[in-house]
Amino acid sequence: MLETIGVSNINGLFTDIPSEFHIEPGSLSMPEALSEAAIVRKFTRASEQNRHAGNHSYFLGGGTYHHFIPAVVDYVISRGEYLTAYTPYQPEISQGTLQVLFEYQTMAARLLGMEISNASMYDAATAVAEAALMAKRVTRKNRTVIAGSVNPRYRAVTQNYLLHLDGETVELPSQSFSTDINAIVEAITPETASIIVQYPDFYGTVYDLADIRKKCDETGTLMVVAFSDATAFGLIKSPGSFGADIVVGSGQSLGIPMGFGGPHLGIFTCTQKLLRQMPGRVCGLTSDANGKRGFVLTLSTREQHIRREKATSNICSNQGLMCTAAATYMTLMGDAGLKRVAEHSAAALEMLINGLPSGVTAASGAHYNETVLSFTVQSERNDFLKRAETANIFAGIPLEKFEAEIEPRHLLIATSEMIEADDVSRYLELLRGAL
Repeated sequence: MLETIGVSNINGLFTDIPSEFHIEPGSLSMPEALSEAAIVRKFTRASEQNRHAGNHSYFLGGGTYHHFIPAVVDYVISRGEYLTAYTPYQPEISQGTLQVLFEYQTMAARLLGMEISNASMYDAATAVAEAALMAKRVTRKNRTVIAGSVNPRYRAVTQNYLLHLDGETVELPSQSFSTDINAIVEAITPETASIIVQYPDFYGTVYDLADIRKKCDETGTLMVVAFSDATAFGLIKSPGSFGADIVVGSGQSLGIPMGFGGPHLGIFTCTQKLLRQMPGRVCGLTSDANGKRGFVLTLSTREQHIRREKATSNICSNQGLMCTAAATYMTLMGDAGLKRVAEHSAAALEMLINGLPSGVTAASGAHYNETVLSFTVQSERNDFLKRAETANIFAGIPLEKFEAEIEPRHLLIATSEMIEADDVSRYLELLRGAL
């Protein structure tokens, strides 16, 4: 190959790279080669040093949650019929994948109380951003309002999407780790395309969306509701029951591992009348010439399929494999199973809040499975985190990691069905010892 290319050795392939960036032979100090068995032992020993949710009590949240995943989920998504993340272009050979996506859409819409779901987005952050773009197209308005209680990652991605587009993006400050409904209502004007809120919000607060819906009706504004933990809707009212126009969020809690942040699943749902402006693709059910049932891509309004200027999104793939995982999980759990998961998650948080020692307070208001713990001083919080680390407990996320302006004495904590009474008791015991 070198002779055909016209160079004398391998180094000749890199002559365009300045010599100061070349690595000298032998400079990497690579160890001697090992046998396969020795390599397996070496990396097994290294992996046993990892601190992870499987060998710790896990109280972290903030958008990614530690839920139980039935073994059937991994089995199904590993089968050859489903092991793809790509769009099924040829329906005649993709009936299994298309049927799963169709059933996923049905279950996602039902869980969120909405009429239509697409066949997924990349993740929750891009789904929120796409919802903001969709609202601008539908209303032909250019003002977007985002509540400060929306996940900071979702807000950052949305701001990035809207940065160079015409119009105004208003980000409202949050109040005392909760959603300030009065401030949101006041910020909605007749020029507003959408108001984006999170329910439960980033701090875990559950609240009534009725006043926001009323103001949206008065001003012709679309109400966009985001969420992070979809299991919440096994217990609390769905966003659709409040009259949301667009509901978007993360499907990670529905049978998808945390995976160091991905791959996850972006859920995107809306009302029927907004269907034509929804990004992504929609799988539908139809009949062929012989009356036989079949599944097809009904809508796929991206630039690869239609004229670029008519496209609603430039998203060129989806999380099809993660859709399959979520569909499998929801099928296995059913209404009753999802409710049990939600009840256990909420009960664990309630038990923890009720046992808090003096000197630590939980954010006020109703919560599902997530809240903010506030310490009197930063040193007490840091001492508690050190004690928890020694005791194999992931105790919470310092809130200043998300928002630098927040005083560094607060912890965002979350519970799930993976947290037992003993985990909560150990957590509270360590808290008392740190104060």
